[in-house]
Amino acid sequence: MPNTEAIVLFGHGARDPQWAEPMKRLQGILNQALPNHTIELAFLELMAPSLPDCVDQLVGQGVQQVQVVPIFFGKGGHLKNDFPVLLDQLRQQHPALSLSASSAVGQWDAVWQAIAGEIVRTTQTTSSQ
Repeated sequence: MPNTEAIVLFGHGARDPQWAEPMKRLQGILNQALPNHTIELAFLELMAPSLPDCVDQLVGQGVQQVQVVPIFFGKGGHLKNDFPVLLDQLRQQHPALSLSASSAVGQWDAVWQAIAGEIVRTTQTTSSQ
């Protein structure tokens, strides 16, 4: 039975394909942690698939719920302007789909706490050598 719930990790995109490697790593971690969800990557520009193409494909696979997680540190123009328009268009194109979006990961205190913890850990490791 196919998964009916999906998470789309949504990033900016870049010309260099290696830019997406951290997102692919996160995708792998989430595939292990959430086996009942389909985990996909989508990009705003410069890389494929786009968010509309990704959502179209998921709907075609029978997915009924999609949560989009923006993998952005700052909430700039893309998240303030482009992202809401994309979500509105997708909701109009797929009215039966339950489509939600979290805040950008850069807005999550736990993300900054984890980064700070790693900086402290690596600083202490380097200092003790």
